[in-house]
Amino acid sequence: MRTHAKIHPRKDGFASPSCSALRAGSAAKSLLVAFAAIFICASSSFATTKGLSQIVTPELQEDGDLSLSLQIQDKRIANPYELQAEMGLTKWAEVAVFRGFDPDDWIFATEFGLLTKEPYLLAVGFVNWSPHLEVDPQPYIEAGYYTEHHKVIVGAIHAGYKNEAILGYAYDFNKQWRVQVDFQSGRENSSTIGFTWNITPDFQVNPALYFANYHPDRLMGYIVFTYTFHLWGKKSETAAPAPK
Repeated sequence: MRTHAKIHPRKDGFASPSCSALRAGSAAKSLLVAFAAIFICASSSFATTKGLSQIVTPELQEDGDLSLSLQIQDKRIANPYELQAEMGLTKWAEVAVFRGFDPDDWIFATEFGLLTKEPYLLAVGFVNWSPHLEVDPQPYIEAGYYTEHHKVIVGAIHAGYKNEAILGYAYDFNKQWRVQVDFQSGRENSSTIGFTWNITPDFQVNPALYFANYHPDRLMGYIVFTYTFHLWGKKSETAAPAPK
């Protein structure tokens, strides 16, 4: 499912480097150190290439897998520093929680698989629910056609008062490398291009460039680091499985 939480701050959220913003920057540096320690010390077991850059994706987190992510992005995209925890509960359900720091926020998402056997996928759920900022959940439905190398995604999401289209495509060269593009309609959204690199079987990085729909020549940067822990469920017997 992985996607960044697109809760846009209030208009005065980034007006000046306030004390809260400085605290957020300090917290972000501490988080980078903590994540680096996790990635160095944790043992790896098998790969999990998942998600595109902007949009929700219809494949679910494996049951028993807990992914921890650190997202750093242009403040025009969303909260510039975010942590995410994504947990696969069953083969057909997962939940995710985002922690934003500037502004201070908690954001919730979930996904339920209606079809979960590749190549055909179908999922529903909601994203971007922020009780703290009084932002309602945004429900979506999404279909995917996944082969060994090609992944195609189409869907729709209800954001606020309007419906928006979701489109995405990824090409997996192998178990380590993926290139990806995606698009979500709406003035506040973007088109993106990026890649995913599995540095180790469980540690991946996904940098991307965003092209704002309202200003296509404006570029915005985004990067997310993810480590996946396998708390229960089956593990690969010999090698990493094909990326999802």
